[in-house]
Formats: sequence, structure tokens, C-alpha cells
Amino acid sequence: LLLKKFDERGFCFFTNYNGRKSEDLKENPFAAICIYWPALEKQIRIEGKVERVSKSESDEYFLSRPRESRIGAWTSKQSQALESRERFLAELEQVRKDFNEKEVTRPENWGGWRLIPDVIEFWKAEEFRFHNREVYTKNENGTWNKKLLYP
Repeated sequence: LLLKKFDERGFCFFTNYNGRKSEDLKENPFAAICIYWPALEKQIRIEGKVERVSKSESDEYFLSRPRESRIGAWTSKQSQALESRERFLAELEQVRKDFNEKEVTRPENWGGWRLIPDVIEFWKAEEFRFHNREVYTKNENGTWNKKLLYP
């Protein structure tokens, strides 16, 4: 996924709600994000419950995208089988014509998800695989507990 925004509420990404990723999240609304920086030899793993972002948040992000990306969101039947590239390009051209001079608004089947973190682990590579691992777990009262983990 492409992480597009984060704030005190969680970590957001945007996609087609009919695609495989969204279908999986509808079935099981728990996920993990793992971000690795090889040059720094650091990693963050974030686990938690996932929920849809508001329509207004989805609209705001959608309208910040380039026009052609918005047209692509209307055209793509993400994760579905495609009979040919030519068919996709023909459908893309039709959507361009449909919107012609009009604003390309967000389709209802496209929007954002927010991962609300319950667990955040910071990992730092160390020599001989003696890695440093710190994990923060959210309590029921919203505070965080920190503990160290063995490498």
C-alpha cells in the first residue's frame, strides 16, 4: 500500500473499495504496516484495527490527485481480470470523454482506510544480529506501554 497520511488518529491509505485489498479488510478489519528503510537499517511495524475514513477525507485526498489519476480511478476495476490492455485503454478514453471539461469527482467505490494503531514496534539493525527492538502497546485507557524485545 501507499501510505498517504498519518495523524493522531492513525495511518491512511486510499484504494478501490472493490479491490482485493479492500475485500480482505472487509472480511478481517485488522492489519499491519511494515516500513523498512534499508539505508538506515531501521524498520517500523504498526498493527491495529482498520476502518474506512470519512467521505470528506476521501474526497479531499481524491481531489488532490492529478486529473489522469482520478480518471484512472473511474476506469480501473482493480484486481479484476482484464481481457486486454486495449480494452482498458478504450475504457480509459471513454471516461476521459465522459468527464471532458468537467471536474473528476471521486467514485463511490474509491476511498481511504485508516489503520488505528494498537502496537508499534521500532526495530534497529545491530551488528551480529543483536538488533534493538522496542515495542509500544496501547492500553485500554489510551496510554502506551513500552517494553524491549529480544532480537
